[in-house]
Amino acid sequence: MQMKPALGIAEANRILDAARDEAQRNGWAVAIAVVDDGGHPIALARLDGTAPVSAYMAQEKARTAALGRRESKLYEDMINGGRTAFLSAPLTATLEGGVPVIVDGQVAGAVGVSGVKSDQDAQIAKAGVRSIAA
Repeated sequence: MQMKPALGIAEANRILDAARDEAQRNGWAVAIAVVDDGGHPIALARLDGTAPVSAYMAQEKARTAALGRRESKLYEDMINGGRTAFLSAPLTATLEGGVPVIVDGQVAGAVGVSGVKSDQDAQIAKAGVRSIAA
């Protein structure tokens, strides 16, 4: 039987706290989602002033990163690079801002952020990931 790391609520809360700190330090209103390795929600925070659609987008970015086992930015780059057939993939948020949580070489889940520029979303997500993957 194979064993792999899994995110629990304690890790999800630590990720949310670190990501929230990064967003607030920069004055960014965002939604932050943490999902398990199957893309299922564990935790969600929508900071004051964040557009409602950002909560949906954050979850989908996280789901894309978890299921794809890579940052969602790679899909955005692939499509922008001309591989438009990838638009038919069963992922709904192929935009930067979804980052997998990798522990001991295994994807344990992912973080998705939405609400500001995509590279800023990714910056916040990576701050969350660093809180447990360091």
